[in-house]
Amino acid sequence: MKNSKNYHDEINRNNILHLRELLDALPSFCRTYFRSVENTTATRTRIAYAYDLGVFFDFIHQNNPVCQKMEIKDFPLSVLDQIGREDIEEYMSWLSLYEKDGVEYTNDERGKHRKLSSLRSFFNYFFLNEMIRDNPAIKVPMPKLHEKEIIRLDPNEVAILLDQVEDGAKLTKSQQKFHEKTKVRDLALLTLLLGTGIRVSECVGLDVKDVDFDNLAVKVRRKGGYEDVVYFGEEVEEALLSWLAQREHIIPQQGHEDAFFLSLQNRRMAVRSVENLVKKYASLVTTTKKITPHKLRSTYGTTLYQETGDIYLVADVLGHKDVNTTRKHYAAMKDENKRKASKSVRLREP
Repeated sequence: MKNSKNYHDEINRNNILHLRELLDALPSFCRTYFRSVENTTATRTRIAYAYDLGVFFDFIHQNNPVCQKMEIKDFPLSVLDQIGREDIEEYMSWLSLYEKDGVEYTNDERGKHRKLSSLRSFFNYFFLNEMIRDNPAIKVPMPKLHEKEIIRLDPNEVAILLDQVEDGAKLTKSQQKFHEKTKVRDLALLTLLLGTGIRVSECVGLDVKDVDFDNLAVKVRRKGGYEDVVYFGEEVEEALLSWLAQREHIIPQQGHEDAFFLSLQNRRMAVRSVENLVKKYASLVTTTKKITPHKLRSTYGTTLYQETGDIYLVADVLGHKDVNTTRKHYAAMKDENKRKASKSVRLREP
């Protein structure tokens, strides 16, 4: 009997087990907080919270004389009432550069922003439930976030990238040994990412049944666990059909029969494998841009916004629940459109 694993359920299961390991190292009272957010957050989000709180309690353990005498997991809830605004400010400063187990860690404005956001939510839960007297984290201003430049491939670079996947002439000799076996799959995968803007996790999570050639659509599992349908064009269709014709001659390993994209080991491809694949081919096109699967998503989003000027459409296609997320990322493109508009109106004929 076939026992093919559901990719998303398997990932979620592994995340739950990982979260339990992280919680074992935190004070026991943290568990009530994580239970409170279980139904409103994804497992990956809760893992991020657990990491952030682990860093915070490491700081408290190192800098509070009373807490130094205890193991972190033995901290009582009353320790939260001993923490004030200045402690949180010192923690934010400490995050700029600290050492753990002989390894140096740094946090930029985004790292600090996320960690303070986690702390605010954590303290707020105990404060609203009248288990502590105050929420000192809310009194510390959030670090100002500066807009990041959108790194993306230009249209000519997209064409060169796909040409390189088909040709493979610039690959190293060791890479070329595998190129003949993988180029059809690689071209399908990269064409799908560039032609739909789906996330790498959504891509590797695709099953064969999720690809609908009658309607030129793929069914994906978005962040947050909900399903969505994304449509693709003829170029993507052609690339996917070529790969599917080759895939029919491959016998997947047990448990991976449904996976659309298979590795050379005939297993479902992993996110890291796709990241390495993108890095390999992108290095043949540009050495000045660090191209990742997410940058291919940005490439698609930018092109779609340039063609339509519809930020709501871009948000919907990319699976952003909040259009402000999309607007934040593509604000620079809006400014470019404004500049174009300023040049299109002539007050006098030359």
